[in-house]
Formats: sequence, structure tokens, C-alpha cells
Amino acid sequence: VSPADRGVLDEMGLSVIDCSWARLQEIPFHQMRAGHHRLLPFLVAANTVNYGKPSKLSCAEAAAATLYICGRVDAAKAVLDEFSWGKEFIRLNEELLELYRTSADAAEVVKRQNEWLERVEKRG
Repeated sequence: VSPADRGVLDEMGLSVIDCSWARLQEIPFHQMRAGHHRLLPFLVAANTVNYGKPSKLSCAEAAAATLYICGRVDAAKAVLDEFSWGKEFIRLNEELLELYRTSADAAEVVKRQNEWLERVEKRG
């Protein structure tokens, strides 16, 4: 997902796949008719089941992250306001969400993600 996807989001809307991470390989992605599949960059979960785990987002977190990255920050916050941990998701990921939201395209999102991860890894 990148800010370049805002047009697709505005025109087609947003959907997420609700499944257990342990069963992700069972999802028949090839049978899905929509033509705009996207993956999220690195983010950390704030939900009560996977708090602090990288990339183990709930559907609400994934939807909010997509909205945020595509410039729909108020809509992202509105989704998260429905959950006791919603504000925590923004707090944990705000630096990354802003890096992604201000990227030009998917390539820049990946570049910024990787640079951020390298910096964090060096800090130990």
C-alpha cells in the first residue's frame, strides 16, 4: 500500500481478508476477482491478541493503516476509535505511518521501510 493507491481506494473502496495467520496459506488468492491486491509495509500490532508483534495486525488495524497511508488520516482514526487499543496503534506506528504517507509510491514506501528497519536494528 502506498499513497499512490489513493485513487484505487477512493474509486473501489477497501476490503480486508479476515483469517488466522496460521491458516493464511489456505486463502485462495487466485480465485479473488478484485484486481488491486496490496500488502502493508512493516507495522506493529496494538490489538490485545498480538500486541507488539510485527505484521500481526487485526483487520481494523490493517484497514486503518491503509486509510492512513493513503492520506485518509481522519477516517483511519475513526476506524480505530471503535477499539480500546485504537489510539495505541497510532502511537506505536506514527513515525512509520508518516514515513509511508509522505512517500511518492510503493517503491519509496519499501525503501523507507527498509531504511527504518536498518536504523532500528543498529540501535539494538
